[in-house]
Amino acid sequence: MSTGHSDHAYDPHKSPDSTPQSAPMNKTASPGSSPIGGATIELNNTAAMSKPQSGDKKFKSAKTVVAPLDRVKILFQASNPQFAKYTGSWTGLAAAIRDIKRTEGVKGLYKGHSVTLLRIFPYAAIKFLAYEQIRAVIIPSSEYETPFRRLVSGSLAGVTSVCFTYPLELMRVRMAFETRQSHRSGLVDIWRQIYHERVQPPSTTRSAAAAQSSSVAVAETASSAVSKVVPRTGIANFYRGFSPTILGMLPYAGMSFLTHDTVGDLFRHPSVAPYTLRKATESENPAHRTKKPQLNTTSELLSGAMAGLVSQTSSYPVEVIRRRMQVGGAVGDGRRLGIAETARKIWLEKGFRGFWVGLTIGYAKVVPMVAVSFYVYERAKVSLGIH
Repeated sequence: MSTGHSDHAYDPHKSPDSTPQSAPMNKTASPGSSPIGGATIELNNTAAMSKPQSGDKKFKSAKTVVAPLDRVKILFQASNPQFAKYTGSWTGLAAAIRDIKRTEGVKGLYKGHSVTLLRIFPYAAIKFLAYEQIRAVIIPSSEYETPFRRLVSGSLAGVTSVCFTYPLELMRVRMAFETRQSHRSGLVDIWRQIYHERVQPPSTTRSAAAAQSSSVAVAETASSAVSKVVPRTGIANFYRGFSPTILGMLPYAGMSFLTHDTVGDLFRHPSVAPYTLRKATESENPAHRTKKPQLNTTSELLSGAMAGLVSQTSSYPVEVIRRRMQVGGAVGDGRRLGIAETARKIWLEKGFRGFWVGLTIGYAKVVPMVAVSFYVYERAKVSLGIH
């Protein structure tokens, strides 16, 4: 066993500033810094601008590879009538892909992917920049680093990115859901279609007995008041399914970052460090050395894969609900259903299994994608000198 590995053994209780390579921490806050909990966080503009670039690189490669799986998963989750017969098995996945190729050609497997590429940079930029900045505030030093703080940092970063990019997400889902062979909608067509969709008011049909019920009368009055406040057309249509998206992003992004960081710390434990850490080379730029030792390729991919597995499982039922809400304007009577109504509809149609339809496709898509994503992101940070 090489003694060189001992230099990389990571002690999570040891402050990074105690290493010889670390510069002394300023005790006085400078104009470009912000004091938090007695520590000083330097605001490096160059590093802050580089984080979005590394996040953009990580998503472009991963998203393109899994685009066909993403298209099929959306069709399954949103319960597209043409593909409902294929749900529930891996043979169904293969049959759905063959069906798409037969009716729409190979391009059909990438339907909606153009919006995905358009959404990549702002989503990844905001998400990873927000995570680094929020984490610096919530976890100013190693003494504050707890699983809960990691979870909160990741969750807030995910919610921040979704708030800015949700309309593009809705357009992507609507393009992927469309299966009409006679008409291929482009970005402008989908935008116009969503914008001009008119939300139908709830049905007022009721029995004579219900008409005499004061509770029903109050509910109808409240519904009427809400319908006057919420627009039935226009920009509001681009936020169908926004509430479950936020609810789902809290566990998804939070568990993703939490799992990645936690597994990474386990791989840096001295007992396994000789097998999991990346060997330093003499030609390596000292300025690019990070506070935590870098994991080798296998370990980094494994930590990312575990992050994808845990995050996908923890948020999947909410993801199915939001998919159904997102395509609400393209199917049925156009009513804007709430979370509870949509969940009840799924339960009545398929029971408990309805909330997990397409999960195996989700694993096949998300696990390798997140693994590659975190790997590229971590390596890009090192190359850009981001610590």
